[in-house]
Amino acid sequence: MGTEFLKIKECDEAIDIIQNLFDENLKPQSEEILVSEAYGRILFEDVYSRMDFPPFNKALKDGFAILAEDSFGASEESPNTLDVIDFLEAGSTTDKKVEKGKCIEISTGAAMPEGSESVVMVEYAEKFDDKVNLLTTATPSQDVAKKGSDIEEGNLILKKGDFLNPGKIGVLLSQGFETIEVYKKPSLGVVSSGNEITLQGEELTYGKIYDVNGGMIKNAAISCGADAHFLGIMRDNYDEVKEKITESLKEVDVLLCSGGTSAGLGDVLKHVLDELGEVYIHGISVQPGKPTIVGVIDGKIVIGLPGNPVSALMIFNAFVAEPLTKLAGIDRNFELETVKGKMTRRIHSPVGRMQYQLVKVDGEDVHPIFKDSGAIFSLSTADGYVKVPKSVELLDEGEEVEVYLFN
Repeated sequence: MGTEFLKIKECDEAIDIIQNLFDENLKPQSEEILVSEAYGRILFEDVYSRMDFPPFNKALKDGFAILAEDSFGASEESPNTLDVIDFLEAGSTTDKKVEKGKCIEISTGAAMPEGSESVVMVEYAEKFDDKVNLLTTATPSQDVAKKGSDIEEGNLILKKGDFLNPGKIGVLLSQGFETIEVYKKPSLGVVSSGNEITLQGEELTYGKIYDVNGGMIKNAAISCGADAHFLGIMRDNYDEVKEKITESLKEVDVLLCSGGTSAGLGDVLKHVLDELGEVYIHGISVQPGKPTIVGVIDGKIVIGLPGNPVSALMIFNAFVAEPLTKLAGIDRNFELETVKGKMTRRIHSPVGRMQYQLVKVDGEDVHPIFKDSGAIFSLSTADGYVKVPKSVELLDEGEEVEVYLFN
């Protein structure tokens, strides 16, 4: 089809196309994993309690398990004296029963013995030999956690889509779950392309640059819940690109290629996609990142990101992050936090393309960052970006703008 762009897609249209391609070709899948290794994973289904928790009436304090009425009227000046007939620590049991005038010494976490109603804390009791003086009155159920008071059997305890943090893992463990069904992480590969790319640790000869996009985009994908891997570098050679894509798609369901997307010499990704599958997008009306390409090969999604790091990450965040995150089962609000401020310098924008202008925010001042899309340091200093509509050619100094904040 030559080297010309297909019809350029508007931003909203491109977002819809990419989301639809994910929905049509890649369905959320589940896998069963150990609860003890489930931190950070997403629940695939609702979880219901298997039993009451606590599973028995439990002492909340060290002290003495008693009949509440045996403490009535007790005080430091006039204590009530009971017989101590046994001692219970957490995990132990007894066949002895608490009756009027008798009690059992008990540790925090131990099951309340038969007949007992309350616990008098050890601080309000004086034990001597096999007797104890109660120095205060206890109400029924005082310092006792009733069976099922925290969780009742059969109740919904965790919901589909919940992020498994340590607290939720603790709930599962308390119910005896050894394994749990979670969303399987989407398998994603990242390949960098370009004759000028060199990997870190290799000699950097004149005219070469270290690869930035491979590790950067891989980690961006990991932050969206993907099982992402850097799959290496491919040169701007048709046969090499074709072979690399074919081999990579044996391992992953989503392949992100950075570089090789412009309509120019040596950019062969589109032609490979034309041969192996179908191209749905070749060019988005946005700056930076116009030469973005999206295709499908045998039900797997291939996205060509721009080679310039700023463009690559901006396009990933704007068009790839949301459908990838949804596939991973993560419910994330992609409406970025915004602040308003005034431009400190004038911005010229190309008419006909949405522009994402990186900015730094200082109070009410919004400073545009004027660096080309290959200037990676600008990403580390930017607080966010301003969207300049395609119909706007100029944002003037002092004009109020809305800044979409990173993080």
